[in-house]
Amino acid sequence: MKKDDFGFVRAGIGVPQVRVADPAFNVDQIIALAATLAAERAQVAVFPELSVTGYTCGDLFQQRSLLMGAERELERLIRQVQADMLIVVGMPVTADQQLFNCAVAFHRGRILGVVPKTFIPNYSEYYERRWFAPAAARRSDRITLCGQTVPFRENLLFHDENSELIVGIELCEDLWTPIPPSSYHALYGANLLLNLSASNDIAGKKDYRRKLVSQQSARTIAGYVYVSAGNGESTTDVVYGGHSLIAENGILLEERSAGSSGSALVMTADVDIQKLTHDRLRQNNWMERKLPLDYVTVDFALAPDSGPEDWRRTVDPYPFIPGTIEDMDSRCQEIFAIQAAGLRQRLSQTGIKKAVLGLSGGLDSTLAMLVSYEAFKQLQLPAANLIGVSMPGFGTTSRTYGNSIQVMKGLAVSIREIPIQEACLQHFKDIGHDPAIHDVTYENVQARERTQILMDIANKEGGLVVGTGDLSELAMGWATYNGDHMSMYAVNTGVPKTLVSYLVRWYAAKSERQEIREALLDILDTPVSPELLPPDADGKIRQKTEELIGPYALHDFFLYQMIRQGFGPGKILYLAAIAFKDQYGKQEILGWLKLFYRRFFTQQFKRSCLPDGPKVGSVALSPRGDWRMPSDASYALWLSELEAWEHEAPN
Repeated sequence: MKKDDFGFVRAGIGVPQVRVADPAFNVDQIIALAATLAAERAQVAVFPELSVTGYTCGDLFQQRSLLMGAERELERLIRQVQADMLIVVGMPVTADQQLFNCAVAFHRGRILGVVPKTFIPNYSEYYERRWFAPAAARRSDRITLCGQTVPFRENLLFHDENSELIVGIELCEDLWTPIPPSSYHALYGANLLLNLSASNDIAGKKDYRRKLVSQQSARTIAGYVYVSAGNGESTTDVVYGGHSLIAENGILLEERSAGSSGSALVMTADVDIQKLTHDRLRQNNWMERKLPLDYVTVDFALAPDSGPEDWRRTVDPYPFIPGTIEDMDSRCQEIFAIQAAGLRQRLSQTGIKKAVLGLSGGLDSTLAMLVSYEAFKQLQLPAANLIGVSMPGFGTTSRTYGNSIQVMKGLAVSIREIPIQEACLQHFKDIGHDPAIHDVTYENVQARERTQILMDIANKEGGLVVGTGDLSELAMGWATYNGDHMSMYAVNTGVPKTLVSYLVRWYAAKSERQEIREALLDILDTPVSPELLPPDADGKIRQKTEELIGPYALHDFFLYQMIRQGFGPGKILYLAAIAFKDQYGKQEILGWLKLFYRRFFTQQFKRSCLPDGPKVGSVALSPRGDWRMPSDASYALWLSELEAWEHEAPN
């Protein structure tokens, strides 16, 4: 099991130290960096704009000696670098008695094509029109370069016959225009976009460049590799810092600058072409081509990577959680606001002034109460109209009971306590069930009794039952059908368990009420449990959900990779083994992943009749919106694929 099996392509950047108008020296530097990139097993290697000559040659570009020297050194470069990489360098190229600023792409001694720059800047410090013609001025579709007759056009793509990789190229200013050529490249299939640039450094420009690259990769749903000229370029009027970036659909994978040390820069990252293909399948506007452009695709063939396995990107083990501390407050506020807005709108539209929640002292019901409290504040309804119901059962512990009461008291909501043991014992008697048998009947009777109580209180009070179940429970079917599975509005339906914990912790950190903060922190430290089985001899929770169905961190990871990314079982296993390498072994991950697929498929019938609830992130399972799946679909294909990878998975 290797990264190449799952659509990853390693993109590499080389920013050489150059000498202006010295192609021999510059090609020596490119050859050295190409060797380094080959050793790092890059499959696509990109060098800056006009890197063969240097970008700042000025009127020397019109010197025949420089142009002939550049072509001669390009031929040496192509001859000497035989690594299995698609290599793209920048240089001036003459054609049709004009000079063009071009990207030259080659692979194993063969020039695949020459791409001229589309937009030629001629403002501020840029004077390129003085020397270079725009791509639109070309009259030939093919030229002879280094003795090879090759395609010469801006609408040129490069396809790897052994993968889904399709490369498109643009140069510097092209990206800064209203509709960059890369936008059209992407619409015609390019999923890895390369930009050979010589963007100089001025105050604030680096931030703008970063946003530009990230946004273009998002708009095109592509990988975007941006390499800029660095040390050695003339500093007569400006400075070049070699700022280089690799982005993937809006996410920055890698960013570095050559700096002022005079050194060269090498950078690589693994771009997930398979993921990009899936994202485009989801965005069905990719089915439409607005303009009939005359694109040409050149095929080449990269050999599979046979080197030792390594990894050049981050695999986030918690994809639903904000990535940085800086994001935490704003993201949590946003999610909390979405949840509260959904409930607020439902109450406002129906004219209902009260809500009823069952409080267990667990994470989900706690978050639902906090969200409901916020919605009531926004509607300027008294907290007393929010009715919290504690329903101790056979498995309720003093810890969870105490925490639920403390939260409700801290929020000053109405508190009701209705023990369910006697009602459940009567029901066991009615249906002929022995209460000493702690099976699914024993558990679900309690869940349905609680739901009945909540529904009936809501009817009596003219209120609305707020559901507490979260997205992870819906995915696993970890809810009693027509029990806690049902409500009148489910505020947590779009929030996975890992994010529930994160939101409760965030609320605790910002709470000014000590009694609420203490209760919330203890709830976070309490094992996740439905508390439907009696506690142990010490009165502690015996029934621990994650011991029964697996860690929610893993299941949330599986859910995200399956639904949002569209990955198959083998790739999910591969990524999970990397993301959780310090927490879980391969066999443990494999076992829980098999269970995840079985439960996800067999429990769809519960999701097919979910109550309303707000979507808060990119993964949702509402049958009316994001996820439509037959309740009787087979999971055999997914398990068979997983079993095929089982013995090849990383340890």
